[in-house]
Amino acid sequence: MLRFQALFVIASLALTLYSFIDCAKRDESLIQKLPKWGWLLIILFFSAFGAIAYLFIGRTRRDKGPRPPKRRILPPDDDPDFLRRL
Repeated sequence: MLRFQALFVIASLALTLYSFIDCAKRDESLIQKLPKWGWLLIILFFSAFGAIAYLFIGRTRRDKGPRPPKRRILPPDDDPDFLRRL
């Protein structure tokens, strides 16, 4: 029984720490319902319940659709746009 309680405490602490760091690093425009400082206080004071609330309600979900391809950086002598401007 003691192992289960220890596991529960460690999981709760890890979830709280992950949510707190995620909220602190996330851009303000990607956080919903409350300002960033409000979510940080909720996560801090309500630990696991605040962390779960933030993960499900507080942050926006990123689109799972296809991402646009990254543009390759070309040296100036291979870049057609650069050569056109000369």
